[in-house]
Amino acid sequence: MENKRKVAIFSAGCGCCEETIKLVKSIACPSCEITIKDMKELAVAERAKQLGIRSIPAVVVDGKLAGCADRGPEEATLRAAGLGVPL
Repeated sequence: MENKRKVAIFSAGCGCCEETIKLVKSIACPSCEITIKDMKELAVAERAKQLGIRSIPAVVVDGKLAGCADRGPEEATLRAAGLGVPL
């Protein structure tokens, strides 16, 4: 079984969230498994709360919050979290 880095993008479907989705996809590598989490779903919102997410878009890499800022996580922060680095 191939190891994959789990990347979850918490999104509300807004323009800023879409920009973050594009950014993550542009720097992801084959070792990254990306999922989009819809914050409109109660279970997703509860999980976001558990992770300490206070604003969206937010990106979680392997269960750890990689960043969430006013306009979404920055590329440097995502790369520092391991996004785009082959396993």
